[in-house]
Amino acid sequence: MRTISENRCFGGVQGVYAHKSDATDCEMTFGLFLPAEAEEEQVPVLWYLSGLTCTHENAMTKAGAQKWAAEAGIALVFPDTSPRGDGVADDPAYDLGKGAGFYVNATEAPWAPHYRMWDYITDDLPRVLFSAFPLAEDAQSITGHSMGGHGALTIAMSFPGRFRSVSAFAPIAHPTASDWGRKQLGAYLGPDAAKWAPHDATLLMRKRGFDGPVLVDQGGSDQFLDLLKPEALAEAMAASRQNGTFRIQKGYDHSYFFVSTFMESHVAFHADALLA
Repeated sequence: MRTISENRCFGGVQGVYAHKSDATDCEMTFGLFLPAEAEEEQVPVLWYLSGLTCTHENAMTKAGAQKWAAEAGIALVFPDTSPRGDGVADDPAYDLGKGAGFYVNATEAPWAPHYRMWDYITDDLPRVLFSAFPLAEDAQSITGHSMGGHGALTIAMSFPGRFRSVSAFAPIAHPTASDWGRKQLGAYLGPDAAKWAPHDATLLMRKRGFDGPVLVDQGGSDQFLDLLKPEALAEAMAASRQNGTFRIQKGYDHSYFFVSTFMESHVAFHADALLA
């Protein structure tokens, strides 16, 4: 692992680091905010998964999460959204290829050699983080925006007991029934829709739900509502009697203006679970 940058931030340190990933077989970059408490002890950690076209940097610089995390004494992890490098497959479209890893393990050509973001987020990067930094492995929560909200929800529901809480900002909620999902899941996983189901938050919510609290915020004026399908996830949460809150925020769109507006309440939501 190598250090790209470290900057003092709200009494803690906002770092950016790179490492060779076994999962993606390329160098990966991530951001990590450590609050002041990390100088003395292990601290809880909140994962933030970003959306389409993003890198580790978008939420790190736009979401304003460090202020609230510092006040709560919580670390923040900002992973990248896909493998990178000259030898990594890509596509001219913004919603496939680099910046659009969709948090799955690709099985199809030309994606399979590097696009293993599921393993990267759930196994490879955690091993790096918990071996190199003072993070409490038994105190983790996860959140994300758009494609990252999809990733946060599906990963949280697939690893019972790992995360104390999960939240999402405008998640791609029902990808098997959306053009933001069918295209990518078909490309990465092949035409068999049965292989897509484990990566659909609505289907997972109906099947098993999450073993902790859930918070979802959706902008009421989001320009991508038809692709996100929030109503499907809300119905699944109600049907499964999930311990959670689903909020439509009137007038808000899909941008980081929306994310940053409600970031304080999401960090507070996770702090309640992480510091209990």
